[in-house]
Amino acid sequence: MQLRFDALDAHLSKPLAPLYVITSDEHLLALEAADKIRKTARAQGLTEREVLMVERSFKWGALLEANQSQSLFGDRKLIELRIPTGKPGKEGGSALQDYAANLSPDNVTLITLPKLDWATQKTAWVSALQQAAVYVDIPMVERNQLPNWIGMRLSAQRQSADRQGVEFIADRVEGNLLAAHQEIQKLALLYPEGKLSFEQIHDAVLNVARYDVFKLNEAMLSGDAARLTRMLDGLKGEGEALPLVLWAVAEEIRTLLKLKSAMQQGRPLGALLKEFRIWGPRERLMEPALARLTIRILEGALQEAAQIDKMIKGLRAKAFAGDAWDAMLQLGLKVAHGK
Repeated sequence: MQLRFDALDAHLSKPLAPLYVITSDEHLLALEAADKIRKTARAQGLTEREVLMVERSFKWGALLEANQSQSLFGDRKLIELRIPTGKPGKEGGSALQDYAANLSPDNVTLITLPKLDWATQKTAWVSALQQAAVYVDIPMVERNQLPNWIGMRLSAQRQSADRQGVEFIADRVEGNLLAAHQEIQKLALLYPEGKLSFEQIHDAVLNVARYDVFKLNEAMLSGDAARLTRMLDGLKGEGEALPLVLWAVAEEIRTLLKLKSAMQQGRPLGALLKEFRIWGPRERLMEPALARLTIRILEGALQEAAQIDKMIKGLRAKAFAGDAWDAMLQLGLKVAHGK
C-alpha cells in the first residue's frame, strides 16, 4: 500500500499495520514520519523497541530472530530496521522477501531507507516490501514548493507571513530542510502568534541554505538570475570544486544544444526528452528554456565553457581575463537570459 506523507496522520488513527517502509532523502520528513509511527506504536501497547542497523558486519539472521523472539513480558514490540545505504545485498534482499512473506502479528516492523535509485526500485525485494507494507516514499521538497511548505509550518505554530517574508526564508534555507525547520521554530520562540513582519523575519532568520551543484541547472533553465547568482555565491562559499560546477553546467548546455538541433530537424520534444532520460523538474523547464535559446547562443556558451576550463587550469585566455567564478556566473546568466 502506497501512502503519501501528508496522509500518514489519518492512517495512524487506526490500528497499526504489521510493516511500514519509509524511503526518502528528505531527512527531516523521514524522521518525522518515523517518530509518528513510534509514538502510535507506544500508544497502541507496543512497549518494547528493538533497533537493527544494517552495516557491513550485519547478520540477517538477527532480523528473523527479532521477529520470532518474544518480549520478556510478553508484550508486542516495534522492530526497526535501518538500511542507510539502501543496498541490502543479495543475502539481504532474499531475507527481506522472506520477512515480508512471514510477518508476525505480534510485532510492528519499521524499515527506513534512503531514496532508492531507479534500478533498485525494480528489484524483487523492493516489490515484496511494496506489496506487504504501508510504503511511504517521501519526495524532496523542491525550491518551488518551499514557500508553501514554510507557510504551512508557520500556520501550524499559529504564525503567518506575507509573500516577501516567506520568499526571504526560502532563499536562506534552500536545500537544508532540517535547518529550515529550526529557523521556523525559532520564529515561534522569538515572536508571538499572528502575522510576522518582514523586519522580524529578516532579523531572525539565518542564511543556512545548502546548495546542490546539480540544482544550479534548474535555476539556469528557469531563467531565475537571482537564484542562479545566489547559488553560485553559495557554492563558492562552501568550497565546492569549480571544475565540478563547470562540468555540470557544460553538460546541460550540450544537452540543450542536442535537443535544439534535433527539434530543428523536426523531431518532437516529448520523444527527445524520453530519449535523453530527462524527467522531474528538468523536464518541465526544458521547453521554455529551448524557446528562448538559439543554436548560436548555445554554441557560444560552449565556447565560453571551454575558455573557463582553461582559466581553471591556469591557461588564461585574453578575452577571459579575471576570476573564473565570475566567468562562470556570466556563462550561467547567458543561458538564463537567452542572450
